[in-house]
Amino acid sequence: MYGIEKIISGTIISGPELEPIRGYVCIKNGIITEIGEENTNSSNIIAPCFINAHTHLGDSVFKDPSLGKVSGFRVERELDSLVKPPDGLKHRILRQTSYPALIESIRRSLLDMIETGTCAFADFREGGVVGAAALNKALEGLNLHSLVYGRPDKPELALETVLNEIKRVLLHSDGLGMSGANDLDFKRLEEIAACTRKRNKLFAIHAGEKKRDDIEKALSLNPDLLIHLTKAEKKDLDQVADAGIPIVVCPRSNFVTGVGMAPIAEMLEAGIRVAAGTDNVMLNSVNMFAEMEFMSKVFSIDDRQVFKICTLNGSFVMGLDSKGSIEKGNKANLMILNGNSNNLTGTKDPINGVVRRARPDDILSVLHSKQMENIT
Repeated sequence: MYGIEKIISGTIISGPELEPIRGYVCIKNGIITEIGEENTNSSNIIAPCFINAHTHLGDSVFKDPSLGKVSGFRVERELDSLVKPPDGLKHRILRQTSYPALIESIRRSLLDMIETGTCAFADFREGGVVGAAALNKALEGLNLHSLVYGRPDKPELALETVLNEIKRVLLHSDGLGMSGANDLDFKRLEEIAACTRKRNKLFAIHAGEKKRDDIEKALSLNPDLLIHLTKAEKKDLDQVADAGIPIVVCPRSNFVTGVGMAPIAEMLEAGIRVAAGTDNVMLNSVNMFAEMEFMSKVFSIDDRQVFKICTLNGSFVMGLDSKGSIEKGNKANLMILNGNSNNLTGTKDPINGVVRRARPDDILSVLHSKQMENIT
């Protein structure tokens, strides 16, 4: 049987430049088949789904850590005590968590993503083969695109042992996501990166989160993706731009841990593709509305650019470039918002309204291309 065509009317945040138009979108088998302009009484706002380009979903097992005082020198100690391997709080808790409990907690966060308008995510998955397998198990049956960056469980062991583990991890993941260039012997890290590239997998790494002294090292590894760059200076950003490496920023997480604010405007000015992620579930929910509003109100960035960072740029970073924008022929990953909700009614500009104040309860429905394929 042929797939059923679905038609949605309203204000469409369309194309690569996210231009609002009044009209309709036709969808069949998860593909946008037509976009038309016409007068409509619909108050729907039809927008691309969010892409959460950096998460640590294993942290879903513990969501209310004591953050303590975040100021001065204590910031560094606080961040390290929370997340630094191998003995940061999150890593101790993950070692104590059973496999079924890990899967269940990750799945709850994945379901929360779906409910809050996210269609794709990239995760740094600690725990070696078991950690990657837990995420893949939690994903079963869910309508989400994923990019899984695995990590060796004990990278400090004998190098041959670590490289053998990495080979197994890469069978269950799309690449490796390492914590930072200063967290491991650098020669060993070079071997790990080389092992990853040899298997044609992605290599990503945190850099410049609390200090900038690991940025140059990270760049020398020729990564596919950099996370944070909170402390990056202009010369660092010029190098990143020259190398054509995208950056994922995590503003709420950086604020909570007190490491500062990433120079997002400067990144964009340098020509860098910038995406956004919610980072550790231990510290923040996976709600990209919250990330977007925070970015809009704290950073001097145009709201359209903020929305692009949280949607289309993330799609590019994840290799889903043709699935991000609302255009004919693209995958239909859409969220339909109620422009007549108590929260959104009265907004004049749909981009500004969605970016600055929209919430998950404004969502009428979320359409994921994976869900709609081959509907009969």
